[in-house]
Amino acid sequence: MARAFTFPGQGSQTVGMGKALADAFLAAREVFEEVDDALSQKLSTLMFEGPMEDLTLTENTQPALMANSVAVMRVLQAEGGLDLGAAAKFIAGHSLGEYSALAAAGALDLGVTARLLKLRGQAMQTAVPAGEGAMAALLGLDLDAARAAAEEAAEGDVCDVANDNAPGQVVVSGAKAAVERAVEAAKARGARRAIMLPVSAPFHCALLKPAADAMAEAFESTRMAPPVVPLVSNVTAAPVADPEEIKALLVRQVTATVRWREGVLAMKAAGVEQLVEVGCGKVLSGMVKRIDRDMTSANIETPADVEAFLKSL
Repeated sequence: MARAFTFPGQGSQTVGMGKALADAFLAAREVFEEVDDALSQKLSTLMFEGPMEDLTLTENTQPALMANSVAVMRVLQAEGGLDLGAAAKFIAGHSLGEYSALAAAGALDLGVTARLLKLRGQAMQTAVPAGEGAMAALLGLDLDAARAAAEEAAEGDVCDVANDNAPGQVVVSGAKAAVERAVEAAKARGARRAIMLPVSAPFHCALLKPAADAMAEAFESTRMAPPVVPLVSNVTAAPVADPEEIKALLVRQVTATVRWREGVLAMKAAGVEQLVEVGCGKVLSGMVKRIDRDMTSANIETPADVEAFLKSL
């Protein structure tokens, strides 16, 4: 069976994430210790014990989700001898999940990835003053209708399509007033629901250019190797393996639309039959069912999930 390994993004975090894995496997504990050391922070304690309000801070959430995903991969490698290059045709990640994917695929050093995501989270949080940006989910509209609603609502402000997640599940991002107008414009266009999201910053829109600039500067001194399998980019919805091209796409990704629906369909067209979600939650697996019912999904988060997946190979 042809598989792609996928890595979740912000919103999948939960207090207790990774604890069962760390309790059961040395390989997972070593990942969490390495990330703690790289950040000079007991991030693992925050992951295991909370509080949730601190874990949800973007600068903590991003490296935490990455650490959890990489811990799962290291356990699969240590316990089952998994060779990602042989087991997967592609890797893909939802927003910050691209960094998790690249760390799992040997393109980025684990400690370097943790520091990059800490910086990314801080830069995203400070790019837009609190209360000035917003995001909204427009449910029941296709991409073209959602884009038209965003363009109508902009009125000179920023209002961009941030995520094309699945059919009828599009997220817009930008200036708060413009996003509020987009909610009303979407309802007028027949959206089933249009709701403001409880986020700390307007991700994946033009307002985050300062954060993109910060990442561009960071990547100038970052060593990246080719991943063992190509990354299906959020920005292009196409495979990429060249490190310099990947870096440029990661910079663009900060302000660009996450083209998840198109990326999944591209993997399907290339022969992928199953998407394996590595790390917290089942958000990406839920999207698969909406994008293409013929594709199957698997989630690997707990020791029991690890055992079940390795038996399925």
